[in-house]
Amino acid sequence: MDRRHFVGLLASGLATRGWADAPLTQIRPVARPAVARQGTLVGDASDLITKAKLGGHSSYALLDLKSGQVIEAIDPARPMPPASTAKAITSLYALEHLGAGYRFTTRLIATGPLKDRVIAGDLVLAGGGDPTLTTDRLAEMAYALAKLGVRGIQGRFLVWGGALPYVREIDPDQPDWLGYNPAVAGLNLNFNRVNFTWKREGQGYSVGMNAEDRRFVPPVTVARVRLAERDLPVYAYDEKGGFEDWSVSRQALGGGGSRWLPVRHPDLYAGDVFRALAAGAGMKLPAPEQTATAPRGTVLVESGSDDLTEVLRQMMRYSTNMTAEAVGMSASLRRGVAQHDASGREMSDWLADRSGVKGARFVDHSGLGGASRISAEAMAGALARLGPGARLAALMKDVGVEQDGQKLPATVKAKTGTLNFVSALTGYFTAPNGRELVFAILSADTKRRDALSEGERERPKGGKAWVKRARALQHELIARWSKVHGA
Repeated sequence: MDRRHFVGLLASGLATRGWADAPLTQIRPVARPAVARQGTLVGDASDLITKAKLGGHSSYALLDLKSGQVIEAIDPARPMPPASTAKAITSLYALEHLGAGYRFTTRLIATGPLKDRVIAGDLVLAGGGDPTLTTDRLAEMAYALAKLGVRGIQGRFLVWGGALPYVREIDPDQPDWLGYNPAVAGLNLNFNRVNFTWKREGQGYSVGMNAEDRRFVPPVTVARVRLAERDLPVYAYDEKGGFEDWSVSRQALGGGGSRWLPVRHPDLYAGDVFRALAAGAGMKLPAPEQTATAPRGTVLVESGSDDLTEVLRQMMRYSTNMTAEAVGMSASLRRGVAQHDASGREMSDWLADRSGVKGARFVDHSGLGGASRISAEAMAGALARLGPGARLAALMKDVGVEQDGQKLPATVKAKTGTLNFVSALTGYFTAPNGRELVFAILSADTKRRDALSEGERERPKGGKAWVKRARALQHELIARWSKVHGA
């Protein structure tokens, strides 16, 4: 029986219990002691962990992909923060509920007919949850609308983001100014980030906000920035006046530069940018207004994302948190769950029911929330049981593994994950002898992470060196497995 047929039996529940429960019911093998391979001493795995000096805990599980049996493990049942390796589970969750060919759509809808080049009614920019909508694609929609002969509207310009539940920020424990922690809604643009730019001019600076893309750089008016005479905080956020107002420490700026800041009102942001692009295409629109009512009318222009497989591949490559939340919540909506805080729990329940692994707890779909937990054996077990049928490995990045500056002859397709004093790596490993393995390596010093103040969270002291040691440990472990299990 080939693997494809075996996975089919597994999905239908007809595979033998001995394989299906292997990572959880059999005696967990411990790490093998140091052994010699062609004259080279292969170190003990626990010694490698001690040498890394990470503090906290490090655990791993290594499984044979064909049989599902645990080959080697250290502390594999300990719940650990998965960081962005949670996106591997989110990918499986989304593929099962949405399908590999699913596309997110963004539409321009007219509530009245076109008369003398003017829409006799409202124009609605309606989001479909697309996490990959960009300024350039929004510009294509504006010019497509102009090509239909539209030059203006009699009614309102509305924006609708109700296709997904609104989330003000993915993780409320993160600082306000981090661009990887934006809002999520049904209408999203540029991963819900706005580009803050500054340039020294004489004794002062010129500053601005835009929605820069490859071809178009429209200005943004719903988000504003001013300079403040203070040392800390570098960034401060306020939205009381109806705008997204940022103040930035003048002392922190150099000669010039730019930085992406998060957007908290993505539908108004997308509408503001579309209005500027429409003006460039010869259409005059009023300021955007939010609507909570799902739009009805004539679809004039529609723009679709890439298929879900490509969306997930890009998400895994660049580890975009907003994409993970959008696809995860879209999957949960198919299961009747319409709240972000419940969506992570729903994915946890799905994982237990679908793969049999127990104890996983997700508070989101991106891994950004530090309260998520999964064990190494549960992560590796889920990838072993569900990954081959979903072709998950093809969505992951090639990870070049080196030891002592030498690249190893092993193929690793994996997802990385990093938070402050948290580092994870999980994926698929083809050993030099062709043996196919699946693994999860999880390291975290949660006490050190939890002790950080808000001001320390972006660049904590010692954080960069800690991550470097954690990644070195991951490479050392894979190198060891390559010699012990793949010779």
